[in-house]
Amino acid sequence: MKEFNFPVGYHDFHPVKIIDFQLNRWYSWGYTNYEDTLGVSSRIKSLEDWKPEMIHLAERALSENRYMNGAFYYRASEFFTLPDDPDKEYLYDKFIELFNKVFLDDEAIQRFTVPYENTFLPVIRILSQEAENKGTLIIHGGFDSFIEEFYSMGTYFSRSGYDVILFEGPGQGAALKKYGLALNHEWEKPAKAILDYFQLNEVTWLGISMGGWLCFRAAAFEPRIKKVIASSVAFDYMQIPNHLIQAVARFLLKFPKILNYFSNLQMKGDYQERWGVNNLMYITKKNTPYDASQVILKFNEKNLNSESVKQDVLILSGDEDHFIPLKMHYKQVKALKNANSVTERIFTRKEQAQNHCQVGNMGLALEIIHKWIENNPMD
Repeated sequence: MKEFNFPVGYHDFHPVKIIDFQLNRWYSWGYTNYEDTLGVSSRIKSLEDWKPEMIHLAERALSENRYMNGAFYYRASEFFTLPDDPDKEYLYDKFIELFNKVFLDDEAIQRFTVPYENTFLPVIRILSQEAENKGTLIIHGGFDSFIEEFYSMGTYFSRSGYDVILFEGPGQGAALKKYGLALNHEWEKPAKAILDYFQLNEVTWLGISMGGWLCFRAAAFEPRIKKVIASSVAFDYMQIPNHLIQAVARFLLKFPKILNYFSNLQMKGDYQERWGVNNLMYITKKNTPYDASQVILKFNEKNLNSESVKQDVLILSGDEDHFIPLKMHYKQVKALKNANSVTERIFTRKEQAQNHCQVGNMGLALEIIHKWIENNPMD
């Protein structure tokens, strides 16, 4: 099994925040090369340049037999590719093909398709590498994540004595692309399917990015989850913007045709807006911006059911998260009034983990998670 290096440092690769974060993400998680990333950053002038430059990087890596780097450059290229681009599925398939070639030759690693609502949820299981099995850790992402992205984290915990299950729920990876499952806030349903299939009664549960919302929703309804870890917490997506933007959004939501008109107008002139809105419609399988927004509006304080979370909880946030403002961290902590315990950790620029999901210092985040799990044994 490959042992990953988690480099320390959130780098200023690119002046555009969304591009800069994606470049940092793959590097921070141990999958890509610093020199490659620094070089390609200067050639990406806008999001239109992203796909061809990343494909070029992938092809070069493969020509040099750097298959892991090549795989994740294909993953990166797919990320900003528009849903109606025929390359989107090809790039995903290429990534999966190379990922399997690089990593799935180890007998400790297994793929499963778990039955769910007349279709399937994709799973990667990584068995404990220690003689003493310390239990099961289940990991999932959020809005548009793939389970393969969390493989390096999974190997960290398997080397520490845990069986690890990585799964994709509705709206994510192959669950969306191959099995047709659109994003849904009712995460207790896929949680139940995973726990039932693997016959698990006591697990630790880690949700990453939007998964920080989803993990609390699952824990509120699923007592077999004994410990909950959230890396980034949104709490209520309508409460993320400032009050003025919230007011404008609520006004527009009363008029679907006007909302769609202005959204389509913005998309025509801005690639980032075009990608963002189309990606939302793609993940939710809706045909209009208004209909897609109705799905995201269900990711709210009421539906989260924080008061029903009774487990031990660990929350990790960055004080300069460019997606989720720190105010959401405090809202989430306050709402967990019936949790058995709540441990919170806010990362800073000094630690290089100040941004979303501790990108910049994954090693530190994993160490903190590991120590917390060890210090909070199952009853």
